Amino acid sequence: MADSRGPSDERRKNGEHGDEDEGDPVTEAFDARETSRTRWVGLLRLSIARLWRRATKTTSGRIIATIAAVAMTVALLVLVTGIALALADGGTTSENDATAQIVPESADLLASVNGVEGARLGETNERAATIRDEPGVDHSSPVLIEPVRLEHDGGEDSPQTVLLVGVVPDDESRTVAGLSTAALESGDPHYADGSYTGPQRGEVVLSSAAADRLDATQDDDLAVSSSQFEAMDVESPAITVTAVEESDGESGDEDTPVALVHLSELQTFAGASEGELADQVLVWGEDDAATAAANGAYPDETVDAPDTTHPSLLFDDGLAFVTSALALLVGVTICAAFVATTAGMTVNEDRRMLAVLESVGFPTHSRLAVVAISTQVLTLCGAVLGGVLGILAIHGVNGVASAGGAPGAVAQAHPLFVPYAVVIAFVAGLVAIPYPLVVAARTSVLAEVSR
Repeated sequence: MADSRGPSDERRKNGEHGDEDEGDPVTEAFDARETSRTRWVGLLRLSIARLWRRATKTTSGRIIATIAAVAMTVALLVLVTGIALALADGGTTSENDATAQIVPESADLLASVNGVEGARLGETNERAATIRDEPGVDHSSPVLIEPVRLEHDGGEDSPQTVLLVGVVPDDESRTVAGLSTAALESGDPHYADGSYTGPQRGEVVLSSAAADRLDATQDDDLAVSSSQFEAMDVESPAITVTAVEESDGESGDEDTPVALVHLSELQTFAGASEGELADQVLVWGEDDAATAAANGAYPDETVDAPDTTHPSLLFDDGLAFVTSALALLVGVTICAAFVATTAGMTVNEDRRMLAVLESVGFPTHSRLAVVAISTQVLTLCGAVLGGVLGILAIHGVNGVASAGGAPGAVAQAHPLFVPYAVVIAFVAGLVAIPYPLVVAARTSVLAEVSR
């Protein structure tokens, strides 16, 4: 019997078999991705295993030296960045629960370097009283910060430097400079409508750090060091410790010796009564009302919401930004130079191993990937260690400064410093990688066999 199948049937049959022979493109792409992923995982494991073998058996000294050099460079970068952050932030003295704060618009960048007093606000007592009368405002107080040498009344012990913070307390407990104002009597009677002739309360609230430095407890009598009044021919004022409190500091400044006193009394013996000077004005109340009242009283100054220490403050202060930027540039340069040098020397010694990889079928890009991964892993290990060492160095420097009589912390720590160090080290590793890659690319099997 003749075959009844037509040409169309044959084409259909052949087409079906042709599709099966060609395969599914989606499946092929998935298999290719799986193969690539497996290859990169294998290269990563090979690189780490190679580093581990070198660290434990062959060239452990060079690996330790590389990690140590990266760690020391990163630690120095973190320390300098912490110092820059301290320049941008007021430390413990800036920690409060106010709704809004008013600070001078202009700041003298040289003030932190040459000791010249920075910009201050004027007519603060009068304008704060005006702000307190605005609807939606609960309270407003100027804040004056002065480093003062205090001693036990009678001068039995050597004077110690403490940051005195002058405020105008009210009936509510407020937080200023990390301390509560509840232990200070409400009001500021010594101001006396600007005459500064009213009675002085002579009260002080000490932080625990200040109490430890002065060896003082509640109800102890203290006095401002007489050496500060030798040229004024006046008797040094006596003050009584009404409370000793733990600082609520959130920026690592709990060891800063701080104390709260009534504003006008501090203005009097600090020479700030002329012009009613203060470093800032704090406002408590409803958000919109407090901000509006602050802007109305000081339209040409900066009004913002108080916040805890954050690295973003580095961008708001010129001197702090320049300091951190220079530290970043120097840190990346030194780290990249050292990593490039040591990695190049290591690759030069490992030419035989690279030749073996080439002989067993590793293509050039895979051999270079092993070198790049090994270099970055070493760099990142040093970065993590350096970030931790940098945080510890910040606390150590603050401890030394406090023991030496510094009125406040000279560096600030922040949890973001560790990931910051890792990112910077990663960038330094990328800058350093081309040199060892060039050395590795020039390695050949024939050259190594002839050696």
